[in-house]
Amino acid sequence: PRQRLHRPAGEVPVRGLKNMKLPRWLAPIRDTVGVSRWMFWAGVVIVAVFVVMAIFAPLLAPYSFDQVSSGGVDFPKQHAPDSTNLWGTTVGRYDVLSRVVWGSRTAVEVVLLAVAFSLVVGVPLGLMSGYIGGKLDRILVLIMDALFAFPYLLLAIVIAFLLSDKLEGFLLSDLFGAGVVTAAIAITAVYVPQYFRVVRNHVISVREEPYVEAARALGAPRRTIIGRYVLQNVIQNVPALATLNAADAILTLAALGFLGYGIQPTEAAEWGYDLQRAIDDAGAGIWWTGLFPGLAIVMLVVGFTLLGEGLNDVINPLVRSRPTEAPDIPAAGGEVGGWAPEAPVGIDRGRDP
Repeated sequence: PRQRLHRPAGEVPVRGLKNMKLPRWLAPIRDTVGVSRWMFWAGVVIVAVFVVMAIFAPLLAPYSFDQVSSGGVDFPKQHAPDSTNLWGTTVGRYDVLSRVVWGSRTAVEVVLLAVAFSLVVGVPLGLMSGYIGGKLDRILVLIMDALFAFPYLLLAIVIAFLLSDKLEGFLLSDLFGAGVVTAAIAITAVYVPQYFRVVRNHVISVREEPYVEAARALGAPRRTIIGRYVLQNVIQNVPALATLNAADAILTLAALGFLGYGIQPTEAAEWGYDLQRAIDDAGAGIWWTGLFPGLAIVMLVVGFTLLGEGLNDVINPLVRSRPTEAPDIPAAGGEVGGWAPEAPVGIDRGRDP
């Protein structure tokens, strides 16, 4: 008859995320422990909150981002928080809460467009430069090094100035607005060299691997080798870089708006512009016009940073820590978990017991 195995008294069955069958791409997230897991999930929660705000901004915001009156009555200038304006009003009679909520939509749109543009431009250029090499590699490296050496904020300002009022009628401008697309392209010019460098360096190390040489010897087309064997092995670090660049993109967008080269206030709500308008308010004791946009910038940047650092630990097995369990050492009597005599140390080593 089949014998039933009884669990020893006091032993609790191990259940939870470790024993759950998850998709393959979620396995690294399951294996993270300690600080890495905390950073990853904290970043996910913070970013998710702002994404929800961006999607449901018309429902969450009490007013439109450019609304200065309600019921035929104008909002007072720089009015303190009350029941009508929960976070007060600005010098332009804008509702601060509405500007912050709508500003999350602007920030998310700019970040998504900037990261998408950077991936579309930087990753293919890095693949071609690293795999083909030769003159193409030298020319692209020279161009990217020149862009990388340029002060990033000054480069973004120049691109934003050159593209101002020139994207009207553009396909994406009709969907997101010309100001949002202009800011996204200006930020893209800053981060394309980073994607190019990361992808190119990985391609150079991967193209000499045995499996790539075998595919080349079997006559596989160059497009197949790059797409199937090279790209899948170099794309792993791009998501972590994208989230970290998203945090920088928020700061760059705020800097452009603060300096007056960003999105106009009548086109979309932007936190950097609101901070610039709140400079004079700080000295007059009007704290609410600058506090809430500043906190929104800080929170979203922290969220993307935590997500990027946690994602880097999840994707990169070299930095991902795993819990280790001490093995049971059999004692002299042959029983696992029994008592074993202490090994001699120091001057006692080598003596007969």
